[in-house]
Amino acid sequence: MVEGTINNDGTEIRVSTTNAMEDNATGSDVNNATVTMTADDGTTATIPFVRNGYYRSKFAGIAGTVYKLDVEVEGHHFTSTSTMQRTPKMNEFKLVWKKMLTERYLFGDLRLQDIPNESNWYFMHIYRNGLGYRWAVMKDDKNPNKELQQLFTFFRDGQHDNDVLQDGDELHIVIRAIDQRAYDYLYSMQQMSSTATNPIDNFTGGCLGYFSANSEIEYYQDFYYRDVTEDDE
Repeated sequence: MVEGTINNDGTEIRVSTTNAMEDNATGSDVNNATVTMTADDGTTATIPFVRNGYYRSKFAGIAGTVYKLDVEVEGHHFTSTSTMQRTPKMNEFKLVWKKMLTERYLFGDLRLQDIPNESNWYFMHIYRNGLGYRWAVMKDDKNPNKELQQLFTFFRDGQHDNDVLQDGDELHIVIRAIDQRAYDYLYSMQQMSSTATNPIDNFTGGCLGYFSANSEIEYYQDFYYRDVTEDDE
């Protein structure tokens, strides 16, 4: 399994193996891979091993450049390509109560300004206190060149479990402009629960995972119930 990104700040690749179903561990780190990144201008960089299956480098991406990732493990090559996108822009993030039939739900309302005059795809990930909380992918076919909206359903009013936000929780929003290949993989992964199929292949060579060259922005906000607005629509 390979999970790789190259962005404005550098490159990070994680290489691991899945384990047998009777093994309680979720996976095993691969620490002996040779990881190479090649740009379409001929620039090549070897991404060094750091620790625990991670390979990292300050080799940063440039918008409009196509990158090829090659991971070689014991003579087997796994490759994928991705085109670096321009930096996205967030217009607003707010927390809002919305009524759905007889229940009220808390939503995260994220607004993006679409990158103009081109097709765009976005990957949005919300972390809660450093752990993944909600994620979604979106393309700009609904409102190209204008403001895009993504609603994240958080929880129902009156719900009592670990999924419910608490005052003081830190929300960390990461927004990535990704290419269509990464979007197609992540979208197929999002549909797995309803289709009962594996996500589409993003690598040649027969490994799981995906590679994405993306530009990203980050936003932090501490959660407090007093800041949540009521939606009257």
